[in-house]
Amino acid sequence: MTPLTRNQIAWRATQDLTDGSYVNLGLGMPVLAANYAPADRDIMFHSENGIVGVGPVAQGAAVDPDFIDAGSQNITLRPGAALVDSAQAFAMIRGGHIDVTLLGGFEVSAGGDL
Repeated sequence: MTPLTRNQIAWRATQDLTDGSYVNLGLGMPVLAANYAPADRDIMFHSENGIVGVGPVAQGAAVDPDFIDAGSQNITLRPGAALVDSAQAFAMIRGGHIDVTLLGGFEVSAGGDL
């Protein structure tokens, strides 16, 4: 069996996200999920550094050094995105306003514990 690539894993993760979901993207591979949001669903991706409305990973001319995620990866903003301070970004998480969190492998123990 051939292991899935990072992009295949990110694509697969987005297939279970429901329309209208607010999804926190962990560091690393989870950011790739924004590249694969199904076109028929409105999914709002969130970054802990204060971006609500993370778009696909930035490449080439789309790279803007002002738009990075919490792991310092260049990202784009989707239409309707908002920039907030980190206190508000974490308040969204603690206040139950985030529906799903996609975590990277370094955020989960070998036993599957968070």
